[in-house]
Amino acid sequence: MLDWHDIQIFLEVARTQRLTDAARRLGLDHSTLSRRTRRFEQKLNTQLFERSTHGYHLTEAGQQLLAHAEEMARHAFEAGESLSDKDHQVSGQIRLGVTEGFGTWVIAPLLSAFCSRHPGVTLDLLALPRVVNLSRHEADLAITVERPVSPGLVISRLCDYRLRLYASHAYLARHGRPARLAELGKHRLIGYVDDLIFSQQLSYLEPLVDPAVVGRPPHLTVRSTSVTTQQVACRHGAGLAVLPCFMAETDAGLERVLAEEVAVDRQFWITARQEQRRLARVRLLWDFLREALEANHAFLMGESHELRLPEATPAPSSPG
Repeated sequence: MLDWHDIQIFLEVARTQRLTDAARRLGLDHSTLSRRTRRFEQKLNTQLFERSTHGYHLTEAGQQLLAHAEEMARHAFEAGESLSDKDHQVSGQIRLGVTEGFGTWVIAPLLSAFCSRHPGVTLDLLALPRVVNLSRHEADLAITVERPVSPGLVISRLCDYRLRLYASHAYLARHGRPARLAELGKHRLIGYVDDLIFSQQLSYLEPLVDPAVVGRPPHLTVRSTSVTTQQVACRHGAGLAVLPCFMAETDAGLERVLAEEVAVDRQFWITARQEQRRLARVRLLWDFLREALEANHAFLMGESHELRLPEATPAPSSPG
């Protein structure tokens, strides 16, 4: 009979593909995890992983076991969920992955109300300049700038947002204000590092600085994988930057440039694995975020400078 603890270890190694990451998530040291993984293979008389300097990758036998192990984990989740539902208590951990700028400037302030409403829930907010991998169980929920295509996911359009071109007052005083797009070729620009960009949805500058329009290749003075870093560089006069309105409109050191010509609209998507979406605490956070962001449509589109924070306790339902 398979030991559930062995299955949990197998799942973490399969999901992370690295012993160090799996050990950290399981609270074990690296050498113990290595021994237990090999002991499990010996017990099954089957090699489950191909080991290399690049990590642990499943063999064909490992792939077969993974399907059964994922099913066992799903049933374990559902069993725990049904028991917590009977107690009418929402508790446990939720790990939410979100892009860095949106997570820092919008999601983090909104979550204060959710935490007050559900004090038994622990929230891990992964605000990263990359996409979290739900298939590797890096998070329970993910908010992304492009629609995921992986099977087995529940996906919904979360909200729209707008980006505009900004500059600092000091930059404009020194270098002048461009009057039309064709003049951007004469200005310093701030953007992403091309070969490290994690989504083509972030390639805002390309259509704005097309050499056919501006007459010369763009001059990027600062490139960064972090949109927060780009904003700080812009505020201190390094150049012009395309930034989300939900970040830049509240920054007193920045002002819009070419407001009539530059308005880039994008979407955020919210995603969860099917088994996670059925958990009460995940459903509550999913619905909370949708409601809170719908109420902040004007802020996300740059039409308001104020982020509307939800009440710490939900408003009572109207009778009838």
